[in-house]
Amino acid sequence: MDAEKEIQELKMKIDKAKAMRYKAEARLEELQKQRQQLLDELDKLNVKPENLDAEIENLTREINSLIEKARKLLPEEL
Repeated sequence: MDAEKEIQELKMKIDKAKAMRYKAEARLEELQKQRQQLLDELDKLNVKPENLDAEIENLTREINSLIEKARKLLPEEL
């Protein structure tokens, strides 16, 4: 391969790498915004991120308990 073709190929690869980097940076920025939005929402709900799994379990138990109570309040013949 002659030097000119090789230089052109390298330029194309550099341009492609720059475009990929730009996309990755934009995606990272978007993910960081989403992360902050989620953290803000958790803060409004007074839930710390490290307690999120426990909070989900508690809410699931509460929902199941309320469903069971609702079933018991309904007549059996329905």
